[in-house]
Amino acid sequence: MSAGEGQTAVKNNRKKNKVSRKEQKVLLCSGGRYESHANAQVRATIVEGLENCFGKGNVISVHVTAAASAIQTLRPALVFASGSYLPESTYFGEVSRAAKKVGAVTTFWATEDPYEQDAHYQIANDFDVIFSCDRWGHNFYQRDRVFHLPLGACPKQHYVPIDQQVEKTIDVLFCGVAFSSRKEVVRNLMPVLQQLNIRIIGPGWGEMGVGFSDARIEKQQLIELYSRSRIVLNLGRSLHFENKRFMISPSTPGPRTFEAAAAGAFQVFHEETHELRRYYSADEIPIFSNRDDFEQIVNRYLRDDDLRFEMAKKAQERTMREHLYGNRIAQAVDYLMEEKLL
Repeated sequence: MSAGEGQTAVKNNRKKNKVSRKEQKVLLCSGGRYESHANAQVRATIVEGLENCFGKGNVISVHVTAAASAIQTLRPALVFASGSYLPESTYFGEVSRAAKKVGAVTTFWATEDPYEQDAHYQIANDFDVIFSCDRWGHNFYQRDRVFHLPLGACPKQHYVPIDQQVEKTIDVLFCGVAFSSRKEVVRNLMPVLQQLNIRIIGPGWGEMGVGFSDARIEKQQLIELYSRSRIVLNLGRSLHFENKRFMISPSTPGPRTFEAAAAGAFQVFHEETHELRRYYSADEIPIFSNRDDFEQIVNRYLRDDDLRFEMAKKAQERTMREHLYGNRIAQAVDYLMEEKLL
């Protein structure tokens, strides 16, 4: 499925919503100081999802510090806040109060859950609806109108047609910060990885030797690396800003999963649960939880170019059909309609 076909599918899904949005203005605000660098890039892709749903001329994106004054001037029907809710100086309470004065519906999409869950009091009582990117974490808000809304992919930024003719020069690729949990997994896999041509790239990896690098990779470089790699490792992160009260373990796959699938990567997902199966089947993305599992995956898929291509293609098609930000925003609007807020 092409990027254009994916967007068409999203548009068709939107027709299920009966609300007329042609005259409804939406204001998106974000910009918390402590959101992670990786997920900070997600905010730009949410704009396109909102535009797919409400129309390009009806969506205005502003920094959170300017949102209250923008609301007074524009008087939107919906105020859609997103990102991190750390620290107190992120002004989301001020945004919510300004929205209520003009009668706007207020929503907050917590895209950093569950890594800062202890501080959710910052926004928990200020917004009509909370959307959490983490399925398990959304149960800990202790209020009503909290829904799970996973992150996704953007067709313009992430979709790349799969080219079978590109030479695969890398056996196993991973790009991302060397969090302690990731290092533990990689160390466990080393007896297998040492026999392969690997590229493990990101801050903190360089100390681990040949095939490891501390470099930071830009998006276009990463997409090129995907195309040259037989296997792309998908390892979750463990960067917890404020998550000591309940010590919530992250459950929903992060945005990189959907982005890499849209780019045509053949991913191998590290997971001890089966949460990924809510989004991708076993013939789209295989899962491993230990070294034996990983070794079996390597033995099965590493030299079978046709099988990897078919699986990556299926994952890409699933992403373009179901996991774009247009899909997510349409789902959010469905929730708002069910709650009779729109």
